[in-house]
Amino acid sequence: MTRAVLACPGRGSYAAASLHSLPGDHRWVVAAEKIRSRYGLEPLLELDREDRFDPSRHLQPVHASPLIFLVSMLDAEAAAEDYEITAVIGNSLGWYTALAVSGALPFGDAFRLVQEMAILQQEPLPSGGPGGQVIYPLADAAWRPDPKLRAAVEAALAEPSTNGDGHVHESIDLGAYAVLAGDEEGVARLLGRLTPVRVGERMFPLRLSQHGPYHTPLVAHVADAARERLSNLHWQRPSVTLIDGRGARWTPWSTDPAALRDYTLSEQVTTPFRFAVSVRVALREEAPDVLVLPGPGNSLGGICGQMIVAEGYHGIRSREDFEIAQRSEAPVVLSMHR
Repeated sequence: MTRAVLACPGRGSYAAASLHSLPGDHRWVVAAEKIRSRYGLEPLLELDREDRFDPSRHLQPVHASPLIFLVSMLDAEAAAEDYEITAVIGNSLGWYTALAVSGALPFGDAFRLVQEMAILQQEPLPSGGPGGQVIYPLADAAWRPDPKLRAAVEAALAEPSTNGDGHVHESIDLGAYAVLAGDEEGVARLLGRLTPVRVGERMFPLRLSQHGPYHTPLVAHVADAARERLSNLHWQRPSVTLIDGRGARWTPWSTDPAALRDYTLSEQVTTPFRFAVSVRVALREEAPDVLVLPGPGNSLGGICGQMIVAEGYHGIRSREDFEIAQRSEAPVVLSMHR
């Protein structure tokens, strides 16, 4: 059987094309709806079955996170029938999905984790306002690293905060892209001082819609509240290796469930999530035949492709090499396209 690493997507992956993804009679969908009802939240099936994608509703964290989690779980279940899953990774929110896919948390507990974190992250920062994330490229359209772009990001992070211009932090490492985060003043500073640049059809810097300053010290209050509200989750050793946002491996034979809990509800929340490192470790340690990307969408396709090029994996050393491999009978990245 083909050996695969599963890479679960984060926030922003559920979009218009993802509508009508949820089977109403699936046991996980039924269980999720019962949990949602206890929170007094509208049914996910109603959101998923809308005829039109409404960003003001569908992208709210309290709705988007559980929708993404459910679609990813359904795809992961299907992938396990066709591939030997040797490890699971996830980008940001995708880490919570990875916990459930690997068996480190039962489905109901993992869904509660996702829903509680979404509720907490939607609340204003202690300093006021929601804060946010800004994405900026570190490579050109051919996936070649650009030292000038990296220097611009490093300068933005190194610049000291002065009265009134906010705080900025590194948030997520996507390899060819940096995600920076800050309070409202910090986001404005990033948008005003990062040099505008076009990569492909998109202009950067770009503020991510309805994303808070995740994975930074600005959400330490979220971690504190999560540890209190989620103290009764049933953590256990995973049945398949997990690779976290630092590149650390949690194996079925060596994982301390308490340590996994502490990482997830503390360090994972308040320090940079290095998805690029988790991909690198997965390629080097697991040597998979393919990276399989559950839906919704295909937000990690190019990011994983860029990491494969950066690693020279299977002799792939340029975007052109990657695209040739993807057209072959043995592609190295497979999206499940929900």
